[in-house]
Amino acid sequence: MPFSNAYTQYNNSKILTASPAELVLMLYDGAIKFGNVAISAMEEKDIPKAHNNIVKVQRIIDHLRMTLDMSYPVAKDFDRVYEYLARRLLEANTKKDKEIMAEVCTHLRSVRDTWKEVMRINREKGTLNG
Repeated sequence: MPFSNAYTQYNNSKILTASPAELVLMLYDGAIKFGNVAISAMEEKDIPKAHNNIVKVQRIIDHLRMTLDMSYPVAKDFDRVYEYLARRLLEANTKKDKEIMAEVCTHLRSVRDTWKEVMRINREKGTLNG
């Protein structure tokens, strides 16, 4: 139990000290993790576990979408991607289709990797904290 508590404190500290860009990265990582768990649950025919993890991905996508700053033109592109992912997640959950979930995870990894590259470039320019 002490290790679990230390791990929780570490994670809380990590979140509280993260830059906004790092928080977005953590959300992408979480969505990918939950998507992978959903795929495994579908393979194991654990429908409740698959459903719960797809819903977690949906909530992350909804949060990312709601927090977009639409004053930037690129936000419209992200909104379209998030809207597409939300539709596919609904379909994956309804059909319990692991191929659709795999597609969603592929898109999430692509967006996450692009985000990481933007963070790296901005860090080198000194325009982003994180």
